[in-house]
Amino acid sequence: MKTLKLITLLLLVNFVLRAQEKPAFYNEIQYFKKQDSLQFPPKNAVLFIGSSTFTNWKDVQTYFPKHVIVNRGFGGSSLPNVINYVGDIVYPYHPKQVVIYCGENDFTGNATPQMVLERVKKLIDTIRFKYPKVPIAFISIKPSPSREKYIPQMKEANQMIADMLKGVKRTNFINTADAMYTADGKIMTDIFLKDNLHMNAKGYRIWQKIMEPYLR
Repeated sequence: MKTLKLITLLLLVNFVLRAQEKPAFYNEIQYFKKQDSLQFPPKNAVLFIGSSTFTNWKDVQTYFPKHVIVNRGFGGSSLPNVINYVGDIVYPYHPKQVVIYCGENDFTGNATPQMVLERVKKLIDTIRFKYPKVPIAFISIKPSPSREKYIPQMKEANQMIADMLKGVKRTNFINTADAMYTADGKIMTDIFLKDNLHMNAKGYRIWQKIMEPYLR
């Protein structure tokens, strides 16, 4: 009887501890909310959402001086994480346009190109639930030297997403990936930081030239 009570107590303690656990990326989302409480971003901005490629683009506004950019990328996120937080990182802002960079981390979590495609569809549908007419642009999943083994799946996913978006009104697929290779088909190495995953200023300048015509 004592053993049963002890097991019950342990289960109850475990339940309480789990209930107190913060969801993934909770702190990052709270940081955005704190920023908003200090100075809420203007409406009708171009909203960037996604993973660390956007998070690390700290000076993104200087690359696009003709536009008002709001950056709500949070590092390490995959598409399900971004979908989960659409109510926090998209809905409050009344954006003129949403630009997405995400999907790269999904492959490190064993996602298939088809799974990534379905997640992109769900993300767009979730955004459009509140903003049915907002233009949405998806940036191609980039080739990173540190994730070279995933490139075949990434290329397949990019093609599938590009084909899918052709049938979705007010969307664009922005192909930045092809410009990140040398003439002989190798990934440029001088556009990345030492981690061979995140881009440096030279990489972002390549993206800026390609992205600019698509921004509203």
